[in-house]
Amino acid sequence: MSDPRADAVRAGYAPIARGYREQLGGELAGKPLDRAFLDAFVERTAGKLIVDVGCGPGHVTQYLASRGATVEGADLSPAMLTEAQASFPALAFRVADMFELPYIDLGGIVAFYAIVHLQTAELTALFRAWHRLLAPGGLCAIAFHAGFETVHIDEMFGAATSLDFMFHPPDAVQLALADAGFTLEARLDRAPYPGAEHPSQRTYLLARR
Repeated sequence: MSDPRADAVRAGYAPIARGYREQLGGELAGKPLDRAFLDAFVERTAGKLIVDVGCGPGHVTQYLASRGATVEGADLSPAMLTEAQASFPALAFRVADMFELPYIDLGGIVAFYAIVHLQTAELTALFRAWHRLLAPGGLCAIAFHAGFETVHIDEMFGAATSLDFMFHPPDAVQLALADAGFTLEARLDRAPYPGAEHPSQRTYLLARR
């Protein structure tokens, strides 16, 4: 059965996928705290399969692989994965719904801004689904825009689109992780990098199954 919201997200990313890769594919070069967070995650999950959920054009997937991780990318948008596979042909990418990922006994899940199209109230169900996929001791690394607002866009990277980006209160995300059975290991809050990204507060959570 078709999911109207999933269809809307796919349709929203189809016209902007190329621009997204061109504009944001190199963004980690200017984000030292993001890189440090991912580096620590890779060190903790060494030798185990990681899935980069909501991988978009694959730049986070590629960064993880460059640090020695065994990693695959998964995204709802075929257009985004076309860009990812073209940029990083040596890596594995697959179309998948984040609520129904086709994995088991994972060492870790990375979700950099992957929850941006979900309501905060939906996160516990999502985290429970991820909890079931992780091996005991597996880690979940999540980054998101902190706040309460929803930002709607009709244009991005010079192309018409229609997407809603949802921010989340960090304490509510932590509570959703706890309700799903995770133990929080670390939290990082940071201000936006001026001129390098949308001017929103960011939160990074590292949680253990």
